[in-house]
Amino acid sequence: MSPVEVLASQLRPDRGWSEHLSQEFRQPYMQKLAEFLATEEQAGKTLFPASHHCFNALNSTPLDKVRVVILGQDPYHGPGQAHGLCFSVRPNVPPPPSLVNIFKEIREDLGIEPPDHGCLQPWAEQGVLLLNSVLTVVQGQAGAHQGKGWEAFTDKVIETINRERQGVVFLLWGSYAKKKGQHIDRSRHHVLDGPHPSPLSAYRGFFGCKHFSRANDWLKQEGLQPVDWSLPTKSDLLERYSKKES
Repeated sequence: MSPVEVLASQLRPDRGWSEHLSQEFRQPYMQKLAEFLATEEQAGKTLFPASHHCFNALNSTPLDKVRVVILGQDPYHGPGQAHGLCFSVRPNVPPPPSLVNIFKEIREDLGIEPPDHGCLQPWAEQGVLLLNSVLTVVQGQAGAHQGKGWEAFTDKVIETINRERQGVVFLLWGSYAKKKGQHIDRSRHHVLDGPHPSPLSAYRGFFGCKHFSRANDWLKQEGLQPVDWSLPTKSDLLERYSKKES
């Protein structure tokens, strides 16, 4: 298979995204991106997340189940962290600072105690699309794959949700996410924006934003099921996913 065919094969065909995104893999920018990723790997560079996880956000949250979208920027670039969901890390990796602040806000907003891990996979499976703008990175090199084509692809993802779905809540934290979501139709969807949860900016208004309860209030108003923002314990999570894989 060609590099772009290998990349396209990582997107599950049963999640509803393929019929809207398959044409993107025929575009020159996506072919260049796939060739670039293949060249990076051939040069011996370690890319995160692993290739079979680069579309984890889309594969975990079918298009017709999307209720909330959280936009991130780049995958984590440390070993063992990234698994294709923005802000999320694998269960055995300590939560990074921005995620710690997200959990703090959830505790203040909803009274839910922070979990003993940082894996947000259960949110994704409830309909929370955890989408990074750029879907790969080189180990130890933050932002290494910015400007290579991923941004155009994830713009298409947002455009698809904007057009095909109704009443989705978009959580846009920080100037990058706000810019990424500037074309969302606010007559069809609900947009909550504010500062990024990074320790550098969380005290400028992320703390106290109550986005999690406000998102659920909107969903209930639309007659939709609210999100359960609590997470299982690490041991329960590991047991759940080991059963899925067995």
